[in-house]
Amino acid sequence: MSEYRTERDSMGELKVPADALWGAQTQRAVNNFPISGQPMPAPFIRALGLIKAACAQANRDLQLLDDARADAIAEAAGKVADNRYDEHFPVDIYQTGSGTSSNMNSNEVIARLADSKGQLGVHPNDHVNMSQSSNDVIPTAIQVSACLQASEHLLPALKHLHSVLEKRAGELSGVAKTGRTHLMDAMPVTLGQELQTWAAQIRSAYRRIQDALDRMRRLPQGGTAVGTGINAHAEFGERVADHLARTTGFEFVSADNKFEGIASQDVAVELSGQLKGLAVALMKIANDLRWMNSGPLAGLGEIELEALQPGSSIMPGKVNPVIPEAVCMVAARVMGNDGTITVAGQSGNFQLNVMLPVVGATLLESLEILGNASRLLADRAIATFNVREDRLGEALCRNPILVTALNRVIGYEKGAAAAKQAYAEGRPIIDVAAELTDLSREELEKLLDPLKLTEGGL
Repeated sequence: MSEYRTERDSMGELKVPADALWGAQTQRAVNNFPISGQPMPAPFIRALGLIKAACAQANRDLQLLDDARADAIAEAAGKVADNRYDEHFPVDIYQTGSGTSSNMNSNEVIARLADSKGQLGVHPNDHVNMSQSSNDVIPTAIQVSACLQASEHLLPALKHLHSVLEKRAGELSGVAKTGRTHLMDAMPVTLGQELQTWAAQIRSAYRRIQDALDRMRRLPQGGTAVGTGINAHAEFGERVADHLARTTGFEFVSADNKFEGIASQDVAVELSGQLKGLAVALMKIANDLRWMNSGPLAGLGEIELEALQPGSSIMPGKVNPVIPEAVCMVAARVMGNDGTITVAGQSGNFQLNVMLPVVGATLLESLEILGNASRLLADRAIATFNVREDRLGEALCRNPILVTALNRVIGYEKGAAAAKQAYAEGRPIIDVAAELTDLSREELEKLLDPLKLTEGGL
């Protein structure tokens, strides 16, 4: 058997690996774009399969495609959607800006799978791509894959992280510690309040992402080449969206204005911006954990993160905060990805954006790594750290800023003098205040109770 077979398209003949399911147009793309060695990600291939199946079903519903071909295409596309043939999608991310190569890759693979015996005459363009253009298929694939990756992967991970934060916040609601502003000692808070703050950040990020998905679910499929819907039935887009919604359980709908979804990637830019917001929150949380864990002797030493691996190849016994560090790197990557998507989002003229593949691949990477990092942060850092209450108590009793609670009684100026003296002499503020004021020790203990001060108010 020959190592290659000969395929033909409108530009002529060329050789294709004998066992490849793709055809001539895919092979041209493989030859033309040896850039990164990175094909489009699996969630994107899944979305292409789902879309092609939905399109075949819609064309059958509208009596544009016979039952035999429609069923065969839908079945083959379903296998693609199950990611059973990802190795037959070799086209590089960095390809033609419309993603035509990836669209034709899916058309050729599905046509060959649907007509493996050569009895139906399934054509990649005439049948698999019926009523479609790369210009509406690829933007739709970006939106479908992002919606599914967000709803099935990222949002459940954020729910889990939020749940773990809430649980630990409840457990630590009675543990007071020195608060910090400008990295300097401030009024006390509880560890529970600190974790509740992180939980609120994650909850807000979750809601912002959900809100962005509301616009991402409005699909441009049916707009075909430029948004007018040329060569597609007027009901085609709605029927495709209905089939996708039934298949996936996600509430996809047909966009009212399909020109927008083809000409722009504003929805992807919006979602990416919300992912960047989440990355900022995760980096803040991870850095707080690193500071609290710092030491164990020369740093804050407030908590001990779970020891997961040796921290040095030369310093025995050293253990590092590896999970927060990994989360920070994920956050940095997502922030960079947002810059890529921002540039790509404005890279089109008139009726078509021409950086679609990099938008799709980059957005999906952000969704994937944010979901993974969120679960790791929850399970290997938040859920498992130990509190060093001795260190917390030691710092609290020496915190002169507690004198703020005496402002109403002794005034700001006398409070400042007491704080400075306590700093200078390294003495607890309660001892200095007892000398400088007429308040009894009992009154001072009541006014300067750190846990009570975390409740706020007068």
